[in-house]
Order: sequence, then structure tokens, then C-alpha cells
Amino acid sequence: MRLMTSAMALAVATGAAHAGGIERSNNDYGFLFTTNDQLQLSFSHVMPELSGKYTPELTAAGGGESSTGNMLTDYSNYSLAYKNDFTEKLSFGMYVNNPYGAGAEYTQGVYAGLTADWDSDQVALVGKYRVSDRVSVFGGARYVESQADITIPDLLVRSSVGRNAQGLGAQAQALGAEAQALGAQAQAAGAAGDLATAQELGAQAQALGAQAQALGAEAQTLGAAAQNFGTSMEYNASGRRVGDWGAILGVAYEIPDIALRVALSWQSEITHTFSTAETIAGLGIDATGGDTKVTMPQAVALDFQTGIAPGTLLFGQVKWVEWSKWEVRTPEYEGVTGGNVTSFENDRTTWKLGIGRAFSEDLSGFVQVSYEAQNGDTVSRLAPRDGFVSLGVGGQYKMDNMTLRGGLEYAWIGEAEDASGVKFEDNTALGVGLSLTVDF
Repeated sequence: MRLMTSAMALAVATGAAHAGGIERSNNDYGFLFTTNDQLQLSFSHVMPELSGKYTPELTAAGGGESSTGNMLTDYSNYSLAYKNDFTEKLSFGMYVNNPYGAGAEYTQGVYAGLTADWDSDQVALVGKYRVSDRVSVFGGARYVESQADITIPDLLVRSSVGRNAQGLGAQAQALGAEAQALGAQAQAAGAAGDLATAQELGAQAQALGAQAQALGAEAQTLGAAAQNFGTSMEYNASGRRVGDWGAILGVAYEIPDIALRVALSWQSEITHTFSTAETIAGLGIDATGGDTKVTMPQAVALDFQTGIAPGTLLFGQVKWVEWSKWEVRTPEYEGVTGGNVTSFENDRTTWKLGIGRAFSEDLSGFVQVSYEAQNGDTVSRLAPRDGFVSLGVGGQYKMDNMTLRGGLEYAWIGEAEDASGVKFEDNTALGVGLSLTVDF
């Protein structure tokens, strides 16, 4: 029985668990280290079960419904990878997949009508050069196109606008008090004969007073709109599809005799600038062409594998993604609520450890565990989870120049709470994956 030489030859992307945020698929750079020229077609399907429990106040506001219902739709991913060895030292790889995605749809209670969709497509071109028998470097570029739509129901927008009105009113009062204090100082300076100081302080008082009046007027307008239940405050936004480039760099160290390889890879962040259309009928907002910048985060991954016995391979990964930089802040929504549409609070680090075993020359199997720690985030309603633990199993079968792989992954999703106090507990996801690889 031969010694396995590649963890990639076993791993199947099932999609049930990824490195936080809205990540859905990865570029597996281990594919660059496989033998022969190869074409790989992959498919995965994920079935999440994710629901939350409303607070008593939100339950009452939602007509007595205490659960959000399952707010994530099933989804599928398709991907293609191609690898060609130009020479013994130089190789080329291409990846086509869907790196990011979201499909939130709330159907019950006060969140009913809240929907969010994020679609993306990626093409990555990567070259690998073998510096020596043990050291390789690789790098290239990736092009990502994304498009997004969101609808926020009336009650959620109304409450956000109302809170913003209260905040603006408090700011107006504070500025007004400061203006009065400066005015009193100006009068005192004038009475003392210091006319220059009196004029300066008086001008400052007038400026602050004008700011206070403007903020007060805005607070009154927004507050009145929040209390006017005769018009809809539903928010709709659409970001037109846009594409941008990012960089890929990596280095690997190998000891082929024991199937050992350690690879460090980096993907740069990509900043999309969406042309955004926004509407809120109750505030007379029907805007097009506003710019919304969203940063798709950089990522660093450390992959390793090593043979631990004939026919047995230990493999794993540690991956960090800077999700704290991801935020959707549209201009009109920020203008009336003072906040963003959605965001993630913290970066995420995901751990994976697995073992593969060759049962014969043609049949192999694997088992792997993935883990992402909970960190107490106030989670986004778009992806209301905080960490996970998952278990995956799968195998592969070789037939001449073709290899068929399949796998299952079951994830226990970490408990989380959103900004309104809705608790998401006891949630799970099941993913299945299939791939076909052809050697040339």
C-alpha cells in the first residue's frame, strides 16, 4: 500500500463550515502541488438550520411570534480548477468559484421581510516555481465580481431612525447649552470692556447655536417620520455588480519522501465600490448612483501535511481572515439612521485537523475536525453565528486517469446574539460535496 502524497487528494469542499463572515469557498493552493496536469470539477450543497428567539418585547411587536424561523436558505457552489506543468519547475493553476455569498430571508415575527443576498464570482490565476527540491514559491492575481441586495422591513428601519432622532436631539441640546454658556461669557467680556474677546465668543456662540438649531430641526423631522405609521419606512438597496483585483502570494517547504509540506499563503483585500440605489418611501428617499465601499478582507493561511505511517497522512490548516474590515455603509441609510446596514465586529481564525488513510491502491478515506472560537460578538443579522465546530468524513476512488471524491460535513453553529437581543442557539448545518478530477 503506497504512502499518500497529498491532503488535497482527499479534501472535499462541502461548504458547511468556512472561515467566518460570508465566505463560501476557497482556492486550495495544494492543488498546485499535485502530479500531472489536472482538471477538477466540484459541487457542494449546504443545508443550514439557523433560527433565533425574539425577546418578549420583540415577540409582542411581531404579533406574538417568538421565533425568526430558519433564516438561511440552502445554497450550492460550483467550482473549477485547472493545473498545468509547463516544466519540471514551473506550473500554472486557475481557479473559478464563488468565494463569498449570503442568502438571508426572515419569514416570521418582527424580522419578517428582512432579506439579504450577496453573490460573487472569482477567477484566480496562480503560478508556482520550484526553487529547489524542497522550496517553492507561488503567486498571482484573483478577480472577484460581487453584487448585493437588501431589504429591511418597516419596523426595524423605523426604530433605527427613531434612535438616531433621539441622538441628534441630545446633541442639539448639548450644543445649545454650550452656545448659551459662550454667550454668557461674551456678555461678561463686553461688560468688562474686552470687546475683542466678547466679539470672538459671541461669534462662536452664534455658530454653535446655528448648529444646534439645524440638528434640532433634523431630529424633529426624523422623529416625526418615525412616528408616522401612515407611510412605509421599508428600506431597499441594490449594489450594482462590480469587479476588482487582488493579489496572491505564497511559499512552501516540502520533504517529498515523507509527504511533508508546509505552505503559507496570503490573499490581499479587495475593495469594491458599488453604485448603490436606495429607497425609503416614508422619508422620500429614492436615490441612485451613491457610492458604497465594501472591503473584502485579506486572509492568511498556514497549511500542513505529513505522512505518519505507510498509507496514512495527517493534515490541517490555520486560517485568519480580517472580517473586522467588512462593513456595508450606504450613504442614504447612514444619513437617516446614523449607522451601517451590516458589519462584522472581529477577525476570525479557523482551525482544521484531519487524517487520511489509503485502504488500497484505488480507495482512500479521511476524517477531519474544524473549529472556530466564539468571541462574544454582537452578530450581524446577515450571518448570525459566533464560531462553530464541524466534523467531516469522505473518501476517493481512482479509476484509470479519473478520481471521484465525495464528503459530508456536519457543523454545530456557535450561539450568538444580535444588537436587538435576539438569541440564535442550537443551530446546525449539513454540507455535501462531490468532485471529479481528470489527469492528463
